[in-house]
Amino acid sequence: METLITILAGVLVTVAVYLLLSRSIIRIILGSAVLSHAVHLLLMVMGGLKTGSAPLLGENASSYTDALPQALILTAIVISFAVTAFLLVLAYRTYQETGTDDLQELRGFIDE
Repeated sequence: METLITILAGVLVTVAVYLLLSRSIIRIILGSAVLSHAVHLLLMVMGGLKTGSAPLLGENASSYTDALPQALILTAIVISFAVTAFLLVLAYRTYQETGTDDLQELRGFIDE
């Protein structure tokens, strides 16, 4: 199961890099959101997937699930949603002011 989720994280990184290399601001913002979620998924898998184990059983437990990676990833998800929302507002405001979301036009270069 961990191998499958690691491959899924790799596919998400591939999609995110494809979106980040585009010229549209919206695609870049979506690419950064997908990349952050791929990293969250990868960190969750690296923390270990144990089925049937309780987070804390006591001092003499043979196996338990560590709750720290889950808590840290939950915090990171909330922060990434806030950053994505902020970037979307900035992109919308930029589109209102300039009338375009193409990065080449925003830089002022004219294609020859």
